[in-house]
Amino acid sequence: MEKLKVGVINLGCDKNRIDSEIIIGSLSEKYDITNDPKLANIILVNTCGFIESSKQESIDTILEMSKYKDKYKCTVLIATGCLTQRYGAELLELMPELDIMLGVNDYSKLLSSIEEVLSKNIKVQHYTYSDENINEGQRVLTTGTYTAYVRISEGCDNACAYCAIPNIRGKYRSRKMENIVQEVKDLSQHGCKEIILVAQDTTRYGIDLYGEKTLHKLIRKISEISEIEWIRVLYCYAEEITDEIISEISINDKVCKYVDIPIQHISDDILKSMRRKGRKNIITENINKMRKNIAGVNLRTTLIVGFPGETEENFQELKQFIKETKFDKLGVFKYSMEDGTAAAEMENQISEDIKVKREEELMLIQQSISKELNSKKIGKTYKVLVEGVNDKTYFGRGYEMAPEVDGNIFFESDVVYNKGEFVNVKVTKALEYDLIGVVCYESCE
Repeated sequence: MEKLKVGVINLGCDKNRIDSEIIIGSLSEKYDITNDPKLANIILVNTCGFIESSKQESIDTILEMSKYKDKYKCTVLIATGCLTQRYGAELLELMPELDIMLGVNDYSKLLSSIEEVLSKNIKVQHYTYSDENINEGQRVLTTGTYTAYVRISEGCDNACAYCAIPNIRGKYRSRKMENIVQEVKDLSQHGCKEIILVAQDTTRYGIDLYGEKTLHKLIRKISEISEIEWIRVLYCYAEEITDEIISEISINDKVCKYVDIPIQHISDDILKSMRRKGRKNIITENINKMRKNIAGVNLRTTLIVGFPGETEENFQELKQFIKETKFDKLGVFKYSMEDGTAAAEMENQISEDIKVKREEELMLIQQSISKELNSKKIGKTYKVLVEGVNDKTYFGRGYEMAPEVDGNIFFESDVVYNKGEFVNVKVTKALEYDLIGVVCYESCE
């Protein structure tokens, strides 16, 4: 008897992607997986509920997939993830098209829920709140076999005023180091070469399990796995970066000299109002320390503009800081008022027009900075992870480029390279965010 087919649509962040890969791994034991929803008997949408735009995208996607019940083969429509965890029964009432709705702590109930719907023709919903559960399991990578995100902790204790994640994902809880290392070993046996460590706050890893920050020890353990060539660390709180982490990044040849530090703002008034722990002096001090001690380090950050009460003076301070600091990579988000957060109740909310204007101003500044920094790379040679080809033009990433959020290095070659191979590329031209080069055999930067 032919197996039913399941299509999984992932929305949101890379932590959500990991959940989707675990979901696919679980479903593949019983069902065939398809990338074409037109062929799927069962469609699952793993939703994001972080900010207003992502919530709307999730709702639109569910509604779009509900049409496949009439047009194509779909008989069971499932929603999981942050949106369902956050809005529970309210969402099911608003969207009767759904047959199954599961929260972020209920993926273990997925197979039994599908069976229940298929056999009894009823709707099923679970959205348990848990501060204990961490989703783990065999994964089917959606990033290609050569790159994998690895979650090192779940939840968050920081309680930033604008963020709903603690209400959705629960308190901060680290995964056991041996579980993470074993997962990386398993991934490496299937061809993975780049490991990207993620969490809501990677710098606090281990503090709940081991009584101290142990990210540097975890990195060292992973680097001992021979097949892994790159280790990349995202979502580091600048004020939580320790000398041990800086040292490990500096001396460990497998660690990409790339540190993602989402500072959100630099004005002490706004940082305090945001309930961020860091202040301008410690953020600046740690940035300078990383640049002094990690040769060739690239720093990425993200910022929020239009937070309630952000004055023109606060914004000008942020602009000046960006001009002076010259982050290698930078992203900007407009503040989004989110239900159940402290910031949503604050006075002095900023108009959308001002948010848009401030976002555009910062991105124009960063565009100029990025072009300036990239132009200094002309003539240098980088180790590039090949990710694809269009005709004879290949594209990939150097150590200073994280997937999807940063640029690419493009190069032409008559030689055939496979995805996941490393090749040395000498930069010949710089654009605002991308680099263009030629294959060479010189040593890399």
